[in-house]
Amino acid sequence: MTFKDLELSEELLRALTERDYEQPTPIQKQAIPYVLMNRDLLGCAQTGTGKTASFVLPMLDILEQGRARMRMPRSLILEPTRELAAQVAENFDLYGKYHNLTKALLIGGVTFNEQDKLLDRGVDVLIATPGRLMDHFERGNVLLNDVKILVIDEADRMLDMGFIPDVDKIVSKIPPMRQTLMFSATMPKEIKKLADRFLSNPKEVTVSPPSATADTVTQQFVKLSTRQKRSTLRSILEDDSVRNALIFCNRKRDVSEVHQTLERHGFQAGSLHGDMDQFSRTATLEKFKKDEIKYLVCSDVAARGLDIEAMSHVINFDVPTHAEDYVHRIGRTGRAGRQGHAITFVTSEERKYLDAVQDLAKGSISEIKLDTIQRKEIESTEEKSHQAHGRGKVRSKPKALETRSEKTNLPPTEAKFRHSDQTAIQKSEQKKSHKQSNEEVVGFGDDIPAFLMPATKA
Repeated sequence: MTFKDLELSEELLRALTERDYEQPTPIQKQAIPYVLMNRDLLGCAQTGTGKTASFVLPMLDILEQGRARMRMPRSLILEPTRELAAQVAENFDLYGKYHNLTKALLIGGVTFNEQDKLLDRGVDVLIATPGRLMDHFERGNVLLNDVKILVIDEADRMLDMGFIPDVDKIVSKIPPMRQTLMFSATMPKEIKKLADRFLSNPKEVTVSPPSATADTVTQQFVKLSTRQKRSTLRSILEDDSVRNALIFCNRKRDVSEVHQTLERHGFQAGSLHGDMDQFSRTATLEKFKKDEIKYLVCSDVAARGLDIEAMSHVINFDVPTHAEDYVHRIGRTGRAGRQGHAITFVTSEERKYLDAVQDLAKGSISEIKLDTIQRKEIESTEEKSHQAHGRGKVRSKPKALETRSEKTNLPPTEAKFRHSDQTAIQKSEQKKSHKQSNEEVVGFGDDIPAFLMPATKA
């Protein structure tokens, strides 16, 4: 089947051909015909399946006829995050280049005045996050009684982020005689209940989730304690095989703390979290894409919709509490046939979440021992010491490491961490001479208040 078989307009087919898109994805094959028939639709599909185009393409053709009035959009697309909203807006620009339609993007981090001007001109397509749309509505800047098509995207994320009360208010202000499309990566009971409230006799389409066991991604986990996470992260990032990395934390607070500790230790790092304004978020992403920063610490919500090529590593600083999020996270490496690596930190409290992830990944995540990583840290420290004191060239990779890697065919990341038994002795000696190491203070990691540090003799 081709896009032409879906009876899309010549303008759309021309735009698709220019992007070298010829065959629709499974979700597009199933959804587009029903959307063109003005049916309500409940779609279960994850990011990366072509879901966005499954509603953008038919909407462009449907909205081609008609004209928007001032502050009265003809269609509304609700997204949970700014990045996803911006991504949908880009899709309308790409595929709608030969359509004469207007759009507006209502997200935080942009002044109300700029957005008001767009609304005053009248927009065919309004793309918004629930919070910013409610702000505009309460200011009297937008009316929703002319909306003919409503799209509620990433409904499960809306639920997780607490946006459903706002979505309820928004839907109540839209005429019941409308076409409603709802998409969700998962379909729990709560989403089914929402569908019963918002949709009328919907057609249901489902696309199987992508496999978490991509052949191009080497997946590993390491067991450790909470206070060992930061030092272990730094050890991994110092390895030459880590060209760049996305580092996922479950909590916004941890995103900031991990970012700060990486910067204090000289790593080129940035972060994405919900409290950043749009300008700062966009600037951080641009720096990351241009390799001005190598490591990006983020949460699942903040990273939703990110599309960055040539990502060498994904590091789960925390095990995701939802197994499906693991699929989203590691799917950002190993793309386009490239080799990728995913490493997950697991504490005893997180073991139950790893079990769920292993079930989804069909047991394809292998364990890497913590002492393997710690030995690599000692080796790296010694090499840097030699460089700093001008003691000749940095030592090449130990012969024992090369031999063991070749003999056992270990995964690339683990093989690089292997070292000789002699380093274990060196590690023991270092511990003896550093009994007051910062990392030994429980609860503070490498952030030690001055008053807890031992007094030094004059």
